[in-house]
Amino acid sequence: MEKVFPNLQLFLILILISVLIFAGDSFRLFNYPQQGVYFLTNPISFGLYNLKQKIGKQLHFIVAARFAAQENKAMQNQLAGLLSEIAQLKRKLAETESLLLQQQHLDPRTYNLKAARPIGLDRYLRIDKGEQDGLKVGQAVIFKDNYIGKIISISSSSSNIQILTDPDSKISAFSINKNGKAMGLLAGQFGTETLLDKILHEEAVEEGDLVYSEGTEGFLPRGLILGKVVKVLVRENEVFKQAQVVPVLDIRDLDLVFVMTE
Repeated sequence: MEKVFPNLQLFLILILISVLIFAGDSFRLFNYPQQGVYFLTNPISFGLYNLKQKIGKQLHFIVAARFAAQENKAMQNQLAGLLSEIAQLKRKLAETESLLLQQQHLDPRTYNLKAARPIGLDRYLRIDKGEQDGLKVGQAVIFKDNYIGKIISISSSSSNIQILTDPDSKISAFSINKNGKAMGLLAGQFGTETLLDKILHEEAVEEGDLVYSEGTEGFLPRGLILGKVVKVLVRENEVFKQAQVVPVLDIRDLDLVFVMTE
């Protein structure tokens, strides 16, 4: 009985609490405490809800911005790739057009031409073709029917071209007009000019005359344009007269030149 009694007492207490709770709920005695709790906790719940909404919006904005940035970067990479392809196509088209235009001036059945791109200019013109492309020292470089120079040194993938204005350049040349022909030696000068020297006084040469290659050097065909006479120099008591000659084109404007490999 000693063990049973405490359990009976606890049982009666629980029944009493249950009856009180049932009675309080039946008479709505708990509504006021509930309303007080709701009154205290609602602002907190509302604040937490708003905070959740704001955090959700911020996260959505961050994710959307990140996605847009990635998409924009992908589009930029794609655009860069397309621009690169367009540039390559334009360059190939320009090279093809230049080659076709070049063939109108020199017969490809007679001359084997190798296209090359200028990549630098100081004393020499540097091109992006060399020994691995079949080029050799001494080969002539042209553009249309204009002589640019000859290969003076070469590496595996590039070559240096001695241009007409180089002081070591000397080419047998002639000029021609309605009054006749003048022959001489075209020598490079420091600067942008060349000098047609060793012209006999009785030979006709005038300002505006074109100067052509004589073709006696072996590597250079006859009749390529070397430049244009801008001034005739006549000195008394001298056997020969001279003419100042300038190129008819600016090699700095050339995107492509051609090496005569044969």
